[in-house]
Amino acid sequence: MKLTIWHNPKCSKSREALEILNEKGVDAEVVKYLETTPTKEEIKEVLAKLNISARELMRTKEDVYKELGLKDVSDEEKLIEAMVQNPKLIERPVVITDNKAVIGRPPEKILEIL
Repeated sequence: MKLTIWHNPKCSKSREALEILNEKGVDAEVVKYLETTPTKEEIKEVLAKLNISARELMRTKEDVYKELGLKDVSDEEKLIEAMVQNPKLIERPVVITDNKAVIGRPPEKILEIL
């Protein structure tokens, strides 16, 4: 099973999730999404695998969320575009397989797809 993790090394939850994968012997592709921003298509694909709306993938407490006035935006395309432009808005970590994805909050939640 091919597994990818959208990872932020500065985030303790993200580091814990990566540790869980390592403990389970899972060789995951680590994508530091703040450096290698996912494309609009990749975000849409992950949203479909998560079966959630764009807002549910967003970190709504980030300053940039408030600065951009995103709580008043209901257009999915605009929310996705905001995540592409400001990847720190993307919730982390996200663990992705070929047909499923899970947000690792809490980190143990990633066990669901292993």
